[in-house]
Amino acid sequence: MFEGFVARLSCRTGPLCVGRAFRALCTPSVAASDGRFRRFAGAGLVCLLAVVMLGASPDARFEKMGHEMICTCGCGQILLECNHVGCPVSPVMISELHAQIDGGGSNTSIFNWFAAKYGAIVLASPIRGGFDNVAWVAPMAVFLLATIGTGFLVRMWSLRSRQRGAASSAGPVMAGDAMRERIRRETEY
Repeated sequence: MFEGFVARLSCRTGPLCVGRAFRALCTPSVAASDGRFRRFAGAGLVCLLAVVMLGASPDARFEKMGHEMICTCGCGQILLECNHVGCPVSPVMISELHAQIDGGGSNTSIFNWFAAKYGAIVLASPIRGGFDNVAWVAPMAVFLLATIGTGFLVRMWSLRSRQRGAASSAGPVMAGDAMRERIRRETEY
């Protein structure tokens, strides 16, 4: 197995000069790197197309959309996972979802249709767009502002403590015995 590798190592550099031979094997010529780039680019394109085409079936679209809606029977479960025995709502909603997908509507139009019929509670997550963007942006904005505010508050406190420390060190310095006497007088009853 290693005979060819050892023969390549010992051809120009000698059997013990492994470093130079290994570098020569790992740094191909410009023509070889161009071919390698094309090969990797082609493989990347094939992988990208495979990932894109995986979600192209109508069943995958039904599964994806059914898992982005909530059953309105009051269970609070995902529509396709509602496991109530004899649930009156989920079979109707599932058949409506099938009908909407077979009708050829886009995901957003189907979600809007369900939201208009059942209310916004049917959506597991808000649709992006319009005022619903607030539901996506507000938590991150509040966290960011709270972090900045906390940092500002800590900085202000540290600056105040430095100023107080500088003012107290600039004040009159009392000797140890004088300080003890003052403390004794102030703490007497």
